Amino acid sequence: MSAADSAHKANHPYHLVNPSPWPLTGSLGGLMFAAGMIQFMHDQPLGGLPPIWWIAPGIVFILGTMFFWFSDIVDEAEHQGHHNPVVQIGLRYGMSMFIASEVMFFAAFFWAFFDAALFPKEGIGGVWPPKGIHPFDPFELPLLNTLILLTSGCTVTWAHHALREGDRKGLIQGLALTVLLGLTFTACQAYEYAHAAFGFKDTVFASTFFMATGFHGFHVIVGTVFLAVCLFRAIRGHFKPEHHFGFEAAAWYWHFVDVVWLFLFIFVYIWGGGSGPYASH
Repeated sequence: MSAADSAHKANHPYHLVNPSPWPLTGSLGGLMFAAGMIQFMHDQPLGGLPPIWWIAPGIVFILGTMFFWFSDIVDEAEHQGHHNPVVQIGLRYGMSMFIASEVMFFAAFFWAFFDAALFPKEGIGGVWPPKGIHPFDPFELPLLNTLILLTSGCTVTWAHHALREGDRKGLIQGLALTVLLGLTFTACQAYEYAHAAFGFKDTVFASTFFMATGFHGFHVIVGTVFLAVCLFRAIRGHFKPEHHFGFEAAAWYWHFVDVVWLFLFIFVYIWGGGSGPYASH
């Protein structure tokens, strides 16, 4: 080994990432999107521009950041070989803490819902659901969506086991079914929102309902994109039985989304909806 090679050889097993613009572009995109959505909800233009002028660039920045940042990480893992066992330990801790932060995120929405439901105020008639609110029948479309999401948890587990056994065909089939089920869930939830008997501003029930289920739906969309990237990578021949944390992280995230939906279905749709009267479609 030459002196130059010795000087550049890493003396530790960690991977020090190169400077990247994607955290900045992602932050800007998130800020623009959030500002546009706040304008849209309050019907108050910012800087004389309609909300779409903030929302559209925000979405472009976010999608662009996702694409290029995903590409960089895939290149580090698959082609540059930087994700050695020590680095993977750090990635696992990072993903675990991220999911823990997401648990706290949803805990805030559940807290708001339970506070309003357990101690209904006079402003909503002192009852729960509030007077005039006709919630969804939990054993119609919400039950179907529950079955869809639980089935997707099974298919992603099937894909994971297939990968560990070296069955690439099973991996691709399981991932494709999971992505399809995720898209179906999102379509069903959009249909449910379109046929809701109440709007976002119709009492605290509607606000907490749409915030909790809406943010969960957003997480389903993110998880579906995550798994779609894994599907594309699997088709390209990425992932090995002993080296596939990218897919494993996506599976963790998807199971987290499954568990949150179970809590939503049990406490928001069944318990929170009371005994009706339910909205008719």
